[in-house]
Amino acid sequence: MIRTSLRWLLAVLYFVAGWAHLRFAEPFLTITPGWVPAPEAVVWWTGVAEIVGAIGLAQPLNARLRRAAAIGLAVYAVCVFPANINHFAMDMARADGGAGLAYHVPRMFAQPLIVWLALWTGEVLDWPFPRRQHSD
Repeated sequence: MIRTSLRWLLAVLYFVAGWAHLRFAEPFLTITPGWVPAPEAVVWWTGVAEIVGAIGLAQPLNARLRRAAAIGLAVYAVCVFPANINHFAMDMARADGGAGLAYHVPRMFAQPLIVWLALWTGEVLDWPFPRRQHSD
């Protein structure tokens, strides 16, 4: 029950984030590292990836599709981590400190948790909560 509830919560969060990437691209463009080619296209496609991944993670009909979506969202979270680091560095370089450490440090620690959560809720892995084996 907890896994399913968290899977739905994560799917909703990814769906909303994907919609935000498509609807309000500018904030995402400002934190995209300069070395990323075609940043507008990258931000657009990340929004699409989040929405498609969210739908795949939420759907209850096909476990293989759900696992594939979970892996895709976990890989996505790893791939966007440089933008989070760039945002942290840019913000901290501002005279006013931007959003500050209270925002950025938890965000840095949350990224690996989000990777794990996608994999756990998508039933790609059970760690650290192994399923109980039923004895016959």
